[in-house]
Amino acid sequence: MKTLHFTNSWHTSSGGIATFYKALFTAAEREKHQMRLVVPSDCSRVEERGEFGRIYHIEAPRAPLYPEYRMLYPTRFLFPRTAVQRILNDERPDLVEVSEKYVTPYLAGLLRTSRLPGVKHRPTVIGLSHERMDENMAAYITGHPFGRRFCTWYMKWIYFPMFDHHITVSEHTAGELIDASRGHKVSRGVWISPMGVDCERFTPSRRTPENRERLLQLARGFGQPIHPDATVLLYAGRLAPEKNLPLLLDTMQRLDAGEYRLCIIGDGIEFTPLRDACAQRGIGNIVFAGQIGDRDILAGHFAAADVFIHPNPREPFGIAPLEAMASGLALVAPDSGGVTSYANETNAWLSAADPEAFAASVRSIRHGSAELLRSRTAAGRRTAEAHGWCGVASRYLSLYRELDAVTRGNLTTFTHSPRAYSTKGNAFGRELTGL
Repeated sequence: MKTLHFTNSWHTSSGGIATFYKALFTAAEREKHQMRLVVPSDCSRVEERGEFGRIYHIEAPRAPLYPEYRMLYPTRFLFPRTAVQRILNDERPDLVEVSEKYVTPYLAGLLRTSRLPGVKHRPTVIGLSHERMDENMAAYITGHPFGRRFCTWYMKWIYFPMFDHHITVSEHTAGELIDASRGHKVSRGVWISPMGVDCERFTPSRRTPENRERLLQLARGFGQPIHPDATVLLYAGRLAPEKNLPLLLDTMQRLDAGEYRLCIIGDGIEFTPLRDACAQRGIGNIVFAGQIGDRDILAGHFAAADVFIHPNPREPFGIAPLEAMASGLALVAPDSGGVTSYANETNAWLSAADPEAFAASVRSIRHGSAELLRSRTAAGRRTAEAHGWCGVASRYLSLYRELDAVTRGNLTTFTHSPRAYSTKGNAFGRELTGL
């Protein structure tokens, strides 16, 4: 089988989606699965990924709301002899997956209905949802009720019908798709398939005196003293509006600067605003470390820290918190969103996403029961091992094969059970009951 994947969430320091596709390439090589990935880039080129993998980089302009990313606009696929059409005709994939909600879903819809000029091949088309549109709308454009109504309309009438079936990464992200699935003429399924973690790289065995000293050096920032027994908190991820990062500042302002220090690792459009806000508010126990591209160095910082603090109550899944669990860290996170698909009261410290509750969780880790800390972090490591990339990525490849067979009418029973199927509806999208 050959699969072709499209995403606009790709650049040199991109996060979870790029991590997912890199893990998928590893599994594809292991299982001799032909895999192709199309991404926007600063220039067009082809990158070979072993014997069975290939990345097509297509020159594309920067995204208007997030310039670190680039966008594959319809001009790249609507017309004959464009780059995407050449790839589709040359590769003739069995299945095309689109991980994006705004531009490339139209390519999926044209392929599904065999209406893309110049391309006669009809693959199975799958939508992969790594996020919720309503939450992105609220973070980048508007949280007004009109924006939510627009997202509800778009997801039902534009996005959901473009594909044969849908995959999403958590119950949290599935909710938007299930709402959109009500009242359709064509039956489509929604599958939940979680993300994973590299448990060989992110491991408690990296908690060495050398890595602890490196982390303390990082936490000192520009000459700020830090006590060797201080609790070092870590946040790692994109510094983007949807991540609810001001909660980190509000929490650290409530924690004693001599006992607690937070290292923020990552970059993004919120880097400068957050750093300026710290200076303006006199918050002296936060250090902005910037992007760390070396994953082994990053894993060393994870293992050497004491607490991973994750502020986003609407996280689609959360690979970084799972990496923290794999590293043996205590995890402080909200009691909502995709993180709760694996984090609970037995392996993490969950609370409402407000600074008082977060600060209380952090203090309870420092001053609380050592046995409770050992118990929860050990359970967190077991949770991470159950989400190892090897098994997760293999399940994705198996799910692709099954969805292709379902779409072509060659399979009626499932190894991977769907979370939901769309309900019957009329031309106005009204559900038809009693059928």
